[in-house]
Amino acid sequence: MTLQVKKILHHEKSKYQDVLAFESETYGNVLVLDGVIQCTERDELAYQEMIAHIPLMAHPNPKNVLVIGGGDGGVLREVVKHPSVEHVTLCDIDEAVPRVSKLFLPKMAEGLTHPKSKVVIGDGFEFLKDKKECYDVIITDSSDPVGPAESLFQDSFFELLQKALRPGGILCSQGECIWLHLELIGKVMGTLKKLFPSISYAYTSMPTYPCGTIGFLLASKEKGKVLSKPRKLSLEEEKKLFKFYNADLHEASFKVPTFVRSSIEKSLASTK
Repeated sequence: MTLQVKKILHHEKSKYQDVLAFESETYGNVLVLDGVIQCTERDELAYQEMIAHIPLMAHPNPKNVLVIGGGDGGVLREVVKHPSVEHVTLCDIDEAVPRVSKLFLPKMAEGLTHPKSKVVIGDGFEFLKDKKECYDVIITDSSDPVGPAESLFQDSFFELLQKALRPGGILCSQGECIWLHLELIGKVMGTLKKLFPSISYAYTSMPTYPCGTIGFLLASKEKGKVLSKPRKLSLEEEKKLFKFYNADLHEASFKVPTFVRSSIEKSLASTK
């Protein structure tokens, strides 16, 4: 996958990472962190809508939501679409990401200033340490597990997430690529199995991410919860609210290839 750069819009070394924004020839404006594409104006809807609406539509009545990472504001933009959501807090470690996104990705960054939204600049790990049964849904919109996002894939971080969820709460975490990160996916699924009675894995297409796919690690504190079954909206409501997500795609995203299913089952079988 290559993108032709039309114009460099912004480049800086923040306290935590290399931050680049450029205008591409075919995918609009692009945000790059530490050399890795995070989002483009053309295809961001595929990731933002799926990571937000899968857990929110699987929950019967989400009111209080937490987003870890996601400083570009795209997930916030999607979360606030739900009438039941009263408050959504975003915690991102790097102030440069929302600042740059407001300038060059304004349609995503609109979520940062929505009346339901509160933005906290800080370490998600530290933010969660005193949170207990506060949130109905937590979405971890992290970059790859290197640099500032490394702590967001540790067992101790998932333990904090579990404690911060209310009874029946749902977690959705960025779940890497089935073609590149099966060992990591299996490891994290094993961690989730120890902490939650209901877990699952889903994935979607995403052209500008490695190998064209991205996954989602899902877990619920409700025993027997079927995360692949969303609340139903009318076709008219879906068309009004979403450009990518719909109920059929929600269910289909949990239908993973056989080699992925086998790898996850093997990892879970070895988890004690």
